[in-house]
Amino acid sequence: MGILLWIFSVISAATHFFLCPLALTEEGLTLLEIKSTLNDSKNFLINWQATDKSPCKWTGISCHPEDQRVRSMALHQNSLHGNIPVEITNCTDLRALYLRANYLQGGIPSNIGNLSYLTILDLSSNLLKGAIPSSIGRLTRLRSLNLSTNFFSGEIPDIGVLSTFGSNAFTGNLDLCGQQVHKPCHTSFGFPAVLPHTESDEAVGKLWSIFPAKRRSSHYIRGLIIGAMCILGLALVVLLLFLWVRLLSKKERAAKRYSEVRKQKVHEASTKLITFHGDLPYPSCEIIEKLEALDEEDVVGSGGFGTVYRMVMNDCGTFAVKRIDRSREGSDQVFERELEILGSIKHINLVNLRGYCRLPASRLLIYDYLAMGSLDDFLHEHGSEGQSLNWSDRLKIALGSARGLAYLHHDCSPRIVHRDIKSSNILLDENLEPHVSDFGLAKLLVDEDAHVTTVVAGTFGYLAPEYLQSGRATEKSDVYSFGVLLLELVTGKRPTDPSFVKRGLNVVGWLNTLLKENRLEDIVDKRCKDVDAETIEAILEIAARCTDANPDDRPSMNEVLQLLEQEVMSPYPSEFYESHSDYS
Repeated sequence: MGILLWIFSVISAATHFFLCPLALTEEGLTLLEIKSTLNDSKNFLINWQATDKSPCKWTGISCHPEDQRVRSMALHQNSLHGNIPVEITNCTDLRALYLRANYLQGGIPSNIGNLSYLTILDLSSNLLKGAIPSSIGRLTRLRSLNLSTNFFSGEIPDIGVLSTFGSNAFTGNLDLCGQQVHKPCHTSFGFPAVLPHTESDEAVGKLWSIFPAKRRSSHYIRGLIIGAMCILGLALVVLLLFLWVRLLSKKERAAKRYSEVRKQKVHEASTKLITFHGDLPYPSCEIIEKLEALDEEDVVGSGGFGTVYRMVMNDCGTFAVKRIDRSREGSDQVFERELEILGSIKHINLVNLRGYCRLPASRLLIYDYLAMGSLDDFLHEHGSEGQSLNWSDRLKIALGSARGLAYLHHDCSPRIVHRDIKSSNILLDENLEPHVSDFGLAKLLVDEDAHVTTVVAGTFGYLAPEYLQSGRATEKSDVYSFGVLLLELVTGKRPTDPSFVKRGLNVVGWLNTLLKENRLEDIVDKRCKDVDAETIEAILEIAARCTDANPDDRPSMNEVLQLLEQEVMSPYPSEFYESHSDYS
């Protein structure tokens, strides 16, 4: 009997061993709770399975190789809906949290300050709202914070590391205030005024006392009364004369007023201002007044669609205004509705369209103003002045531009083909963070039935071969233009530089020629001193795939973005390389 019981126990243990997998780690169970609270519309988290023994091979998850603890969660640009799960703070060794460009709502969990090892926190381009929790200030290791393009409100806590981040970390949250965004919070420090009350008889007594005693006789008072009556009579005569003159000119003034009112109504009928989603918090009359006053002194540049002006408001807020030189056939209602779609697109690497104004003689688009100018300026204009971009700056610009373009291709509704990707349409802020501009304008402002679309909606040197032949723009023709932009960043040369145009080549053909001759050193911009040969080769390989003659063989922008992130950020940002003693 004892032997039978022993055999039965052995069989039961073996059955349990083969049929029941090893238990998932505690952090894996936490991640499954996080998954259950999110609406994963694209099935991005489909391989997060309870049957796995470790979450380290799950999509978006990176672990430390030694102890398999979760160090990074990269869940950005995956159309995730819902609130930020509070369970994230249970991953106590988390170094980086990327939730950028989703549809997350609600606020930031107040206990996020418990992630004491957190180095990077990116919650940008979501629908988050409420106050920024002061607990973020306790994250002493935090090197990178991005809360931009949300709906946060209130005062930014000036606590701990929160006081070290500038306005770029909070841009696009119109209701935020504080020293970080250089916007004072409105509080009242005034006190109610207390006016002294004086008794009437006391006041009269004081007034009467100014006259000497010898002048208080009845004769003196009678003289004062007669003098006052004379003055009143004279004033009455003057008033009657004034009324007579006014009546004589009444008809003339009425006719003039009618003419002015009619002129004003005609002006108002032909003037219209639209601000998108409250993005331009100024009185309409002030905005229109500033727009009407723009002249040649305010010009900061010109592009394929018109002249660009700098507009400074009364509080020194600065915006870029593009005066449109072209128009498209169709009603103003359709034009304005399509503009409103462009105004609703928010991303940290896209230039924000804030409003539209129709004046009697022009159409104006109002954008954020980026004082550092365009990538074209830095690569081809500032070099002679000794200002050039180092290699790390060029990588950051390539990565940010790819993020903006991938957002247009894959996350917008409707999706947008840019049609005119080039260095002059990549604008830079004070931190050299890139912002893609003029997206959607090529389709909006050019008559699609016109044959010149094949030339006008784009710039020579950047245009894909099939686009030049057919005039049909696709996501893959944008990818080709982005590949040319990568080559421009590496070489420092324009796509149609005279040095190789004389040989009948553009930058793509010139590159292929040098690669065949194994002349890599002649490809890289000589002004760029800190280049890394391995990264250069990887970037050139990505550019070659983007500029493949066959559009079907080119990667999508999401794939390009993933390749760039692997080269620029893989395996972890430099902040992640900490000693194991810090980690333990």
